Amino acid sequence: MTTRRPPAPPQSLQEPGRALWKSVVREYVLEPHHLAVLEQACNARDRVNEAQAAISEQGSYIVGRFGPKAHPALAVETANRTLMARLLRELGLDLEAPATSRPPTRWR
Repeated sequence: MTTRRPPAPPQSLQEPGRALWKSVVREYVLEPHHLAVLEQACNARDRVNEAQAAISEQGSYIVGRFGPKAHPALAVETANRTLMARLLRELGLDLEAPATSRPPTRWR
């Protein structure tokens, strides 16, 4: 019996991305093209972490030339959260069939 050894995370990943990589490859066997998608999702996770650190340090709002404005890292965080979710969805890791549900109704 051979034991499958999960692929090591890419060196470019930081700790949050490495943790995501390890959790996915521990549970799933991925093809090389899927590993490339996973790497991009892990990179997005790292960007989310960097943006969160900047927001924690500097606050959600900064003073710009025309007064207070939203911290630019808020947009980076949102964009990378969305990207990470889409890339993970693209991998199709949720292979269970969705629970059957009835269409919404106005009448109970």
